[in-house]
Amino acid sequence: MACIAHSIGTTPNFHGSHKKYHSQEQFISNQVRWFCLRRPFNLDSLNLQFHGNSRHRASNSYRRSSFTGVVSCLSSEERVVVLVIGGGGREHALCHALKRSPTCDAVFCAPGNVGISNAGDATCVSDLDILDSSAVVSFCREWGVGLVVVGPEAPLVAGLANDLVKAGIPTFGPSSEAAALEGSKNFMKSICDKYGIPTAKYRTFADSTAAKNYIKEQGAPIVVKADGLAAGKGVIVAMTLEEAYDAVDSMLVKGDFGSAGCRVIVEEYLEGEEASFFALVDGENAIPLESAQDRKRVGDGDTGPNTGGMGAYSPAPVLTNELQSLVMKSIILPTVRGMASEGCKFVGVLYAGLMIERKSGLPKLIEYNVRFGDPECQVLMVRLESDLAQVLLAACKGKLSGISLDWSPGSAMVVVMASKGYPGSYEKGMAIQNLEEAEHIAPSVKVFHAGTALDANGNIIAAGGRVLGVTAKGKDLEEARDRAYRAVEQINWPGGFYRRDIGWRALPLKQYSSKG
Repeated sequence: MACIAHSIGTTPNFHGSHKKYHSQEQFISNQVRWFCLRRPFNLDSLNLQFHGNSRHRASNSYRRSSFTGVVSCLSSEERVVVLVIGGGGREHALCHALKRSPTCDAVFCAPGNVGISNAGDATCVSDLDILDSSAVVSFCREWGVGLVVVGPEAPLVAGLANDLVKAGIPTFGPSSEAAALEGSKNFMKSICDKYGIPTAKYRTFADSTAAKNYIKEQGAPIVVKADGLAAGKGVIVAMTLEEAYDAVDSMLVKGDFGSAGCRVIVEEYLEGEEASFFALVDGENAIPLESAQDRKRVGDGDTGPNTGGMGAYSPAPVLTNELQSLVMKSIILPTVRGMASEGCKFVGVLYAGLMIERKSGLPKLIEYNVRFGDPECQVLMVRLESDLAQVLLAACKGKLSGISLDWSPGSAMVVVMASKGYPGSYEKGMAIQNLEEAEHIAPSVKVFHAGTALDANGNIIAAGGRVLGVTAKGKDLEEARDRAYRAVEQINWPGGFYRRDIGWRALPLKQYSSKG
């Protein structure tokens, strides 16, 4: 395994310490002192390996003897080293929350990103192939990882959680069989049909002519979805028949979505308010997280094409306590029981995309994701006050029953800054400045990185579509919004843009200038 986080000499870089150590003796002395002062560290669980020149290497016996003298400062409480899989804004938020967990000794993130590393929210392992299960298992064993948290959907659908659990490593994330709730919209719909879960009326097609005939019968507006994973871009809300026909052709004829578009789901258009509902699941039990609401459309006023999400806030006023109870009773718990009955118990976070229908006021399931939403995760993690590491471990062990979560009062909002052109083609490589100034707007402001990198001169540059998630808390949604947008306006990035109206459905509209 190459040197963790850095590639020069011996430079293990744990969160909380930004120094580089060029001898093992210096590293041990400083890390032991820091962990004893700040938090106990289960050093026996971490088989530290040093890389670089031979003079920097030392024996395990030296490491063990060096730690013997400080064992009295270590707690007997069960502690854990965590590996977060992924490298986007969601994973940055998870690392940030895990770093605050009092029983979390160390946080690794693979591959991570420059923002996670620079903030000290985790030690990034950029060269670990997260789609290579054997490599991930080996890393966990080498570094004493006691909990793996899988952020993105692709490794879950590929079976990473299966292999980690088989190796005896507690993993928060569903098996590949259970991940089909997101990996195949047709599978999700079939579960809804079988277990009486309210959802939009639909049909599945592999033939474009048959799909178009059905669309003509139903009329527009109508929704066309690619069956498989399409990076959040496989849903077309067609307002005309022509748009629907074009969507079908792009998926079934042109193959624009690859294997994800080999089948399409054509479903009724639901009118109402969209909301996101998250629940932690241990295979049999489920506990709800706080409510959140994201904005998918790229343009102000919810206009333009769908994206992965341009902003979010928590709590979501549309999800009243009564509605949340109804969602648990009619959607989440039947899904959990249904998956268990199907022989693929679900362990992880169930993210239900909901439509609160305008005509009935009742929730219907639009889609399931089998991981934390992005950017909803950002607002949830800054509000969570419980020990995230212990809660996720309880889910892995089937022990969520009776657990309740603590949340900070008030509200949180995240505004996504994206590269101009997103969700279409966009330019990479433009420098982003004043990120520290943005976080100094208020103590509650946190800039999560999603698509950033370093150039040859060490400058932070844009390297993706959705690049930053500027997040803030406030005593209410209005204060959270004002702080988030004030922070956004501090950031100097001519190649970026953002929506100016996140929260507009929950608050009176207040306009913010969008740079460029």
